[in-house]
Amino acid sequence: MIRVIGIDPGLSGALALLEVTGNDTTLVDVIDVPITGSGAKQSVDVILLQEWLQQHGPRHAFLERAQAMPRQGASSGFKYGRVVGAIEATLMLCAVPLVIVEPSRWKRHFHLHGADKEGARQLTIRMAPREHRFFARKRDHNRSEAVLIGLYGAQTSLLAAPSTAIMSTPTTEAVA
Repeated sequence: MIRVIGIDPGLSGALALLEVTGNDTTLVDVIDVPITGSGAKQSVDVILLQEWLQQHGPRHAFLERAQAMPRQGASSGFKYGRVVGAIEATLMLCAVPLVIVEPSRWKRHFHLHGADKEGARQLTIRMAPREHRFFARKRDHNRSEAVLIGLYGAQTSLLAAPSTAIMSTPTTEAVA
């Protein structure tokens, strides 16, 4: 059994914990990125994130590559970069190996197009209907993306054979 996490970074991002056993992949937990402060002073609650990581003991993490979005202001881009840096630093301090995943690769793997957030949410609900509670709201698309990022990492890395249980896809690619 190997526990991996998928991370959709950002202040409204999420982390998903998956357990890979042989050909089975099970969704264990999903959390929104823990935040402290409000307004312009929001930041990652690294203590809460560290506690969650230590509680669950993931062996590997798959993080979507951070990049500035079109028409994103300098202040927003800087804030986003700080969030990603805090997540990366917390993972390193918890000794969780990190793999950066290109957004286009995991989306292509699951046949999603561009910024189709609702498509990711619907796919995750179809793949794990018993876990619908994690993805019930439209704004839970970041949780769905975290699950898919983690699943992509588990399916395409050397960690596990392609999953065939509750979360499977027809194709696999190597993690870049």
